[in-house]
Amino acid sequence: MYIQYTMDQLCLPMDLEEDIPQNHLVRVVNAAINRLDDSIFDAAYPGGGRDSYHPKMLTKVIIYAYTQRIYSSRQIAKAVRENIPFMWLSGRQRPDFRTLNRFRSERMKTSSKPYLPPFFNFLQMKSM
Repeated sequence: MYIQYTMDQLCLPMDLEEDIPQNHLVRVVNAAINRLDDSIFDAAYPGGGRDSYHPKMLTKVIIYAYTQRIYSSRQIAKAVRENIPFMWLSGRQRPDFRTLNRFRSERMKTSSKPYLPPFFNFLQMKSM
């Protein structure tokens, strides 16, 4: 009479790729940022200390958040924990709001000028 319902099993697919349509905006952001050369981000990372989250992943998460009208670092961190496209984009990594805010205010500010024009050119090509 009812569809089987149990909260004791994992219901999400292990591969988040299945839940994201091929034409979803998150895939466009992912492809656009993946096209960027890693050397763009190297100047913002002097080295030493603990390993950092990959700057491409953080950039993808922040840019996709902006497309969803999410600007607060706390709300972005929440989306990374709860929203499937954000989980997929971050590779299930969970940067906290301080990390996102620090990256956005310090690292992204210094390294964004070289990659914004190619990023917007790619988006323009995809829209045609």
